[in-house]
Amino acid sequence: MNAPQSEFSVAGQSDVKHHLHPYTQLRQLEKEGPLVIVRGEGVQVFDENGKAYIEGMAGLWCASLGFSERRLADAAYRQMTTLPYYHSFSGKVPGPVAELVETMIRWAPVPMARVLFANSGSESNDTAFKLVHYYNNAKGRPLKKKIIARNKGYHGVTVAAASLSGLASMHQHFDLPLPGVVRVSCPHFYQYGLPNETQAQFVDRLAKELEDTILREGPETVAAFIAEPVQAAGGVIVPPPGYFAKVQAILKKYDILFLVDEVVTGFGRLGQAFGTQVFDLKPDMITVAKMLTSAYVPMSALYLTDEIYQTIADASAAVGVFGHGYTYSGHPLACAIALETLRIYEADNVIGHVQQVAPRLQLGLQKFKGHPLVGDVRGLGLIGAIELSADPAQRKPFDPSLGVGAYFVSRAQAHGLIVRVLIGDVIAFSPPLIISEAEIDAVLARTQLALADTWAWVQAWPA
Repeated sequence: MNAPQSEFSVAGQSDVKHHLHPYTQLRQLEKEGPLVIVRGEGVQVFDENGKAYIEGMAGLWCASLGFSERRLADAAYRQMTTLPYYHSFSGKVPGPVAELVETMIRWAPVPMARVLFANSGSESNDTAFKLVHYYNNAKGRPLKKKIIARNKGYHGVTVAAASLSGLASMHQHFDLPLPGVVRVSCPHFYQYGLPNETQAQFVDRLAKELEDTILREGPETVAAFIAEPVQAAGGVIVPPPGYFAKVQAILKKYDILFLVDEVVTGFGRLGQAFGTQVFDLKPDMITVAKMLTSAYVPMSALYLTDEIYQTIADASAAVGVFGHGYTYSGHPLACAIALETLRIYEADNVIGHVQQVAPRLQLGLQKFKGHPLVGDVRGLGLIGAIELSADPAQRKPFDPSLGVGAYFVSRAQAHGLIVRVLIGDVIAFSPPLIISEAEIDAVLARTQLALADTWAWVQAWPA
């Protein structure tokens, strides 16, 4: 007699009505249903009907080694059969933590003294938020707590990390942001540059805004500034030349910590190990996640300078304990996979591969400039974006209610390409770092088909 099929069996996978989907238009999903992905191979994933898609977003900017790296599966098996779990509380530590910490310190783009593990970029940015408070209390500066964050920044979805993020949908109905988060402009010249303003003038204006904001709030109250080297979920925003140099000079002038969110850009996405190196940053803390384990298991980390560590250590000694940590901080399975991921990056020269193939993606995307739907094309390394526009010459966006970006994504999916629409009808590309030039050509060809479909759809609208 055959056993009844479970609700989780392959035959029933499309029936996922009880799942609350993150970052999804829920009512629309109720009508259309989800795309159910059941298998991965290289840079491709396959749905429950066997259709293949090039995963042009590496999942969520994260599956750097694709979707079938056997060396990571083998590392996971070895660890699961040796020590499947242990914690790092009360002076104990699972074995792989020590090796991973030393490896990560070696990878650090600037001198760092300590690494604190968590499970997601959100948690590590939340931890950075907490440590800014802890550090300044320990320094005897109880008023110096405000954190400056940028419009369109994305730092995660915990209460603190979502507060630091600069996207309205993350705040509405959640009663966010928390007090003490101060917002400044994002360096998106295409959208926010004034008529006849040069990029250098735009950078000067944003630097003045930052300094004016610090002076208005009071330098004695401003503790930190947080930024992604390239703003990912906010629109793949690459800062203009000179932006970070001016920002860092202002932060140094007013003794303000610099928190660099490398959750997306860490471990090779931009063609160097970290965005910190690309833009010559001097952070006090760095958060990493996503490509640390090629997303095969959840893991994140927060790097701390020695000055911050020593201050925290002295204060915690007075308290009696450092009162922070997660059950799964430094989980041995995650450590084993992170170690193997970093070994693969080095053994296979993955960052060198990114440097070799990235120009093919960037030049290919640039060829879409001049299309009647394309307002801007931008990117760096293996991250890029096409910003759709109702009137490219005037930099005029489409009314969001029209769903032009969403239509493009649906057509790309029909042609076997998964990409993502960001706010403002920005189409994002962030493929696995192992993608080949031939596969990049396929991404570009399918993008061309989706763009043609979208243009035909727009032209068919009533006048």
